[in-house]
Amino acid sequence: MWEFAVLLLIIGALVLVLRPRFMRRSLRAEMAQGTLLVTGVSPRPDATGEQFVTISGVINGPTVNEHVIYQRMAVDVNSWPTTGQLMPVVYSPKNPDNWFFAPPDPQPPVVPGP
Repeated sequence: MWEFAVLLLIIGALVLVLRPRFMRRSLRAEMAQGTLLVTGVSPRPDATGEQFVTISGVINGPTVNEHVIYQRMAVDVNSWPTTGQLMPVVYSPKNPDNWFFAPPDPQPPVVPGP
């Protein structure tokens, strides 16, 4: 009887540990790509590194048309957004308020010539 309880406890712990990993993969597969037109942004601070920015704008993509967003997020001061900027984003087609900046495209490896 104790062995069965311990086995259930171990399986439950494994599910709790592994579930987020599988959920992230499925979430990425379901994300849609779009663009964000920045219509408002908080002033750039004099500090360096990551700082909080409040950003507003509209997302356009395959499943949304001018979806208004308003969010506070941490951004590096050197890549601070500006009003009128068009930025690539990924978002959930089920909830476009769940969005983030698209990761930069990886650069192809440089192959040395002969």
